[in-house]
Amino acid sequence: MRHFSTGARRPLEGRCVLDLGCGGGLVSAPLARMGAKVTAIDASEETIGAARAYAEQAGLDIDFRCTSAEALAQEAMRYDLVTALEVVEHVADVRAFLAAASALAAPEGIVVISTINRTPKARALAIVGAERILKWAPEGAHDYDKLVTPHEIRAGAPELQWDEPVGVTYNPLGAGWTLTTDTDVNYLMAGRRPAASRSRG
Repeated sequence: MRHFSTGARRPLEGRCVLDLGCGGGLVSAPLARMGAKVTAIDASEETIGAARAYAEQAGLDIDFRCTSAEALAQEAMRYDLVTALEVVEHVADVRAFLAAASALAAPEGIVVISTINRTPKARALAIVGAERILKWAPEGAHDYDKLVTPHEIRAGAPELQWDEPVGVTYNPLGAGWTLTTDTDVNYLMAGRRPAASRSRG
């Protein structure tokens, strides 16, 4: 969160944050704890209900909505930070989703995306290994043809200034998830909307 604050206990204090494809709120909750005013959306009414119940139990004030990024982009609200973590590889229209995510970022706002690269290595580890052998995800959870490359992320939101992707790898011998230069499987990308840029939508 260095873009917003350095050394702050609640680095997102006063910031408006949007969590796209929030699921059960696993990302929305820590964002709220960091001081953000969080709006979290998902296409599933059932999932939104579960996320809302969890947030209420945890005493977190999060605005959960059952809607899409494309629909929300038609509203006037823009956000300092937009997150789309492990979502883009599941949407029906990647370009429309990325265009909406970009439009939802305020000037100088940040869009952060995490996803799985479309490479032979990702097919072997993230689909065959994680789904079929280790059973970390339901078999069929990911369609190889729908995985998204860093080039496609940039092409889908060219108005953002994208940093180079950062890899995320899992070490099963105790180190857990770590950041790496290897982007062949899981990776993160952050794009900033220039101050002078106007949002679409």
